[in-house]
Amino acid sequence: MPKEGIHPKYETIHVKCACGNTFDTRSTHKGELVVEICSACHPFFTGKQKLVDTAGRVERFRRKVAKADAGKATAAAKAAATKTAAAK
Repeated sequence: MPKEGIHPKYETIHVKCACGNTFDTRSTHKGELVVEICSACHPFFTGKQKLVDTAGRVERFRRKVAKADAGKATAAAKAAATKTAAAK
């Protein structure tokens, strides 16, 4: 038996997920809880691989890689032009 008066209240709360799923659970948290991923949309539970892009991180990474590739192409073109000019 837990001691009286030292534990927080453990009450039913409502949870909302970004995917639209809602459910009730018990917690010491007061009020409603909003989550980004729940068991209805998490790849581990669904078995589907789904790209979860928070705040455009994937797009930002793709832009960074494209910029780096463009820089390498420009450097290679300059090196080829210098090599051609030196050969003349």
